[in-house]
Amino acid sequence: MPTREEAFQYIADLSKHKILTRAELLTAYDTADTLVPAEPGSAAAPASVEPSNLGKKLGIAEIMYYLGGAVVFLGVAIMLTQNWDTLGLFSKLLATLGAGLAAYALGLLLIRQERTQSMSYAFFLIAALVTPLGLSVLMDNTGADAASAQSQMMVAGAMLGMFLLTFVLLRRTIFLLFSVLFGTWFYFALLGLLPSDLIFADDSWRLKTSEVFAAAAGYLALGTYFRQTSRAEMTNFLYGFGSLGALGSALALGGWSPNQSVFWELVYPGLIFGALFASVRVKNKSFLTWGTIFFMFYILKITSEYFTEGLGWPLALVLAGLAMIGVGYVSLSVSRKYLKP
Repeated sequence: MPTREEAFQYIADLSKHKILTRAELLTAYDTADTLVPAEPGSAAAPASVEPSNLGKKLGIAEIMYYLGGAVVFLGVAIMLTQNWDTLGLFSKLLATLGAGLAAYALGLLLIRQERTQSMSYAFFLIAALVTPLGLSVLMDNTGADAASAQSQMMVAGAMLGMFLLTFVLLRRTIFLLFSVLFGTWFYFALLGLLPSDLIFADDSWRLKTSEVFAAAAGYLALGTYFRQTSRAEMTNFLYGFGSLGALGSALALGGWSPNQSVFWELVYPGLIFGALFASVRVKNKSFLTWGTIFFMFYILKITSEYFTEGLGWPLALVLAGLAMIGVGYVSLSVSRKYLKP
């Protein structure tokens, strides 16, 4: 058994030569802790390890917890839809805001016990889904338009504050995830307050797509930040949705003939190769997967726009198919060579 100094030096060498990342070290630490229970108070016992399901494979019990939470939300939504005209304000608030706050309180109780922590996340999911309904019902009955950008911003802001405060108090990554989601909602609601005639007056869809691109860029920036912290399990979510949103919205901004944007069509290959480079640089398959998929879409788009008239549709499809085979081969080679677990 090596001494503490030897173990520290060995880990420092592994980190220095990029053999072991911070996230892999934390994962190994958590795994060892579950396999070999340490005596409380001993040198081997972890001082403060955050239990989190985000970086672990879900078992059948956890899946059932989350499915159950989603079904509860669906039941509440259907009940409100079917009985909206017959239910009074108190009943509506009790079924939505009351249920959401009760689920949140129950989650706080369950998360304190190790054996019920996984179950507590299901109740926090119920709270995250049902409480906004209750806030919208409350605003609707105070004369405000619940569908307006102002109301949406207030609801999203309240939920963002609620889960940010919970994260500060309990330091669980699951609350950080909810905060990112409600922060995204708040961002789009805030942009909805902008006058529609500021920019893109004739192309409102282009404005919305640009907003999606900016939000996706924010996700990628957050993923890069969390990659260097103890919240590294957030990176898969942020990189996945960030690359999907950025590449998808950039492709949409390219438009379609005869109203295509030459700028975005010329920039897009750079974004694709940037995603492929990022997959190798940060060793995350989200960039490689979405980069490959959207590169194939881009090939089909460009082929149908510029080559069908001169070459004919069948020959253009043949060339596009060969190009897609080449992209698939390169993607597989990159995955095998650089992204092996």
